[in-house]
Amino acid sequence: MKIIYSSLIALMSFSSCTGNNTPENPQQEPKKEGTTPKKHFKIDDFFKADVNLDHIVDEWYNSLSDTQRVAQMIMTSAGQLGKPNNTVLKLVKNQQVGGVIFLKGQKTENKAFIDQLNQETAFPLWFAIDAEPSLFNSRVLGTDVTIPKTVDLKDSTAVADAAHKIDAEIKEMGFQINFAPVVDLSPNNEAIKHRSFGSNPDSVIQKSSWFIEATQKDQVAACIKHFPGHGYVTGDTHKQTVYIDGEFKEIGVYPPLIAENVASVMVAHVTVQNNAAFNTDGKPASCSRNIVTELLRDSLGFEGIIFTDAMNMMAAVNSGEMGPLAAAKAGCDVILMPPNEPQLLQQILELSQTDQAFATQIENSIKRILRMKICLGLYQPKA
Repeated sequence: MKIIYSSLIALMSFSSCTGNNTPENPQQEPKKEGTTPKKHFKIDDFFKADVNLDHIVDEWYNSLSDTQRVAQMIMTSAGQLGKPNNTVLKLVKNQQVGGVIFLKGQKTENKAFIDQLNQETAFPLWFAIDAEPSLFNSRVLGTDVTIPKTVDLKDSTAVADAAHKIDAEIKEMGFQINFAPVVDLSPNNEAIKHRSFGSNPDSVIQKSSWFIEATQKDQVAACIKHFPGHGYVTGDTHKQTVYIDGEFKEIGVYPPLIAENVASVMVAHVTVQNNAAFNTDGKPASCSRNIVTELLRDSLGFEGIIFTDAMNMMAAVNSGEMGPLAAAKAGCDVILMPPNEPQLLQQILELSQTDQAFATQIENSIKRILRMKICLGLYQPKA
């Protein structure tokens, strides 16, 4: 059942600048059955009905062991701010992760390590980076490209140009996912600052739409963040537990962008209180089924990949050792940077053996990930 309540609908209604008429219940258009079998897919194909693509997903899924399947849901970290290269290499060789986020590093070193990891893997990895316009210059080192801060991109040409330049650089290194754009509304929050397109919802939606369109035309998966909003909160989830107190103020930016088939959404570690429909009971949103499944997946109709924010952030760490497993139970497809990847993999495997509903949910997440990897060109079916 779709969980839509009046305050949420009111918040959704403020945007019309994207040129789409967003319905009150923002579902995807009915999928159309594919008619011509093909082996090469693009990001847009992820959201279309295609029996051939379904078959390829099932074929790949059935070829994997239980451990290899669950590993798809775990993304570790690398680079100057990530885990040591030898640790990442071991996780990949042991088939305990399905992807890697690079937090900061030299362009040449990033490419060399991605190439090395691809040689060691038993199945295709995907690689992500926080290459937002505002973070690009500090995260991707050793490049001649300079990108303006997100808040300084004023029109469609500037936004698309920034996205295309970023894509060219990160694709050359071997990345398929850009954790951008930031769609939080307030540029004054200490964690967001100039990383957002501003505080005007219509402007944020329009510019985010341009960024997503350019990014995904380049065959890079975009990711809108930080759901359900990190702009109007006080504090930084990197450092402490942070609260949305009462009704959501930023939720309305998401339906128009979901309707345009953004590939992924990142869920924040904000805790929601005094919200009758979507309290998180003291847990971060990333670990709350109320937020991840009932709001994002069911109410807003999002069909793409749901990532957690980094699970080593203090707002997530404060949720306890079982936080990464709670995020999987909440409905997140990919758990980003759990402190102990092998432990999480084992926890998911064990719970899947005793909880059939959880096992079914995990299977759906894994197939969703495999489908996106296929649409990113990371897997080719057998002839």
